[in-house]
Amino acid sequence: MASYEVDITSKDSSPSRDLSVTNLSVGHGQKLTLDDLYEDGTVDQVYQAKARILNNSIQEIGMGKYQIYLFCCAGFGWFADSVWPLITGLILTPVINEFKFDGPFLSLAANIGLFVGAVIWSFGCDIWGRRWSFNLTLLIAGVFGLAAGGSQNFVTLASLIATLGVGVGGNLPVDSAVFLDLVPGTHQYLLTVMSVWWCLGQLVVSLLAWPLIANFSCASSTNCTRSENMGWRYLLFILGALTLLLWGIRFFVFKLFESPRFLVGIGKDAEAVEVIRMLAEYNSKTSNLTVDQLVNAGGMNPEKARVAQNERRVLSASSSLGWDHVKALFKTRKLGFSTSLLIFLWGKPFRWLIMRVSSLYTGIIGLASTLYNSFLPFLLESRGNAYGDGSLYITYRNTFILSVIGVPGAFLAGWAVELPYIGRKGTLAISSGLTGAFLFATTTARSSNALLGWNCGYTFFSNIMYGVLYAISPEVFPAKDRGTGNGLVFSATRVFSILAPIIALYANLETATPVYISGALIIFAGFLALLLPYEPRGKASI
Repeated sequence: MASYEVDITSKDSSPSRDLSVTNLSVGHGQKLTLDDLYEDGTVDQVYQAKARILNNSIQEIGMGKYQIYLFCCAGFGWFADSVWPLITGLILTPVINEFKFDGPFLSLAANIGLFVGAVIWSFGCDIWGRRWSFNLTLLIAGVFGLAAGGSQNFVTLASLIATLGVGVGGNLPVDSAVFLDLVPGTHQYLLTVMSVWWCLGQLVVSLLAWPLIANFSCASSTNCTRSENMGWRYLLFILGALTLLLWGIRFFVFKLFESPRFLVGIGKDAEAVEVIRMLAEYNSKTSNLTVDQLVNAGGMNPEKARVAQNERRVLSASSSLGWDHVKALFKTRKLGFSTSLLIFLWGKPFRWLIMRVSSLYTGIIGLASTLYNSFLPFLLESRGNAYGDGSLYITYRNTFILSVIGVPGAFLAGWAVELPYIGRKGTLAISSGLTGAFLFATTTARSSNALLGWNCGYTFFSNIMYGVLYAISPEVFPAKDRGTGNGLVFSATRVFSILAPIIALYANLETATPVYISGALIIFAGFLALLLPYEPRGKASI
């Protein structure tokens, strides 16, 4: 991996295309050494040279109020991704009582929508840019979430849940790319801390579900009418309205700047420079970056560059609707191995056995965690009934307690990923192992309180695991292909999330077998994490 020096303190400076120099100039004579993840030749050298200049400019501007606002607005995506997939488990019992259907079908509908959303928005944001995807996902989720509360039957409910999933499914892959594109390299660890919004989402939805579903639900499926079973509808109405409020803040209050790395990736250097200027102005700073610096880094005549930019279309002419972005993620053996290690092998066999094994990683966590989390409220209630305390009140009280436990995990993850010798890979491996261990421990519970205690450990470490997993993937992918890389990873997770309710349809949920399988898969995933060839700690994503 190469360190680099780019001097942007003079408007007349022309950055060297020698990518082996060692220091990064951050202005006013101050030097900061920042490596990027890639050896020379791993990504397109013209793009790499321009991306390093942009990194330098953003680092010179520093962490300011724009990035703080972006942390919040991008965090809304984590919030929505936590709230809406969890809702299918929270409303499962009262909905089954009213509509009389097999419970896993509702989770299946939701996960199909999440898969479609992950594909459309993540792959699309590398083609038409980040802003459209960023601004539309929450709108779709809010509108159809509100509509779902008025469902008269299971088919309507499942259809609307699937449709809102199309919006929700794009949040994490798009929002993580957006955040990394505009934050200084020294503050990339905040992407891991972003999972605190995911924890807050769990906390809010559990706090709302506790009184609403416990007090406004049918006691059983016998003569369960709409008027007696309004709790889950109230919950959907409130969450739909809350999601629309968050979308309104994003759209009307906060102005998202287009990713400068995306812009230089499609040849719009002038627009990228303008974004850097606006970013600096928003943070009450100045930037001396010029278009000529980017053009010279690409080795192109400035006049020809301006003509080429004027001929650009809305969709990148070189994108081939995203296929070039996929190929770029497998350009070298090491990058291809890294990409394969972060996605699940489905439908296409790889040539090497090691790639067949390694590409299980994200899919394993998607299958194991969805299999467990989707039916956690059901598990708490059914086990509680076996222990004599399975009321809806106790069930949702325990769900709320678990949500509170997850919040400190996000901050611990943000601290741990910056530790020497541990970093992202070590934190992911350790948290995965402990998550699996606590899953195994739940099978030893002989009381509802014991089950709650073991689940607290599982929730705490699984939030660390997911916080790191959701951050390390976009950190590894080059920005110009980051949406596509996120799409591959998240689509793999959603595929296995689709499989989880299918398994539940035919599996015996009264046994501990699904828990044993989930725990073993997550521990195995922890070992696979150590094989990741890139460690983003102390490196600047480009």
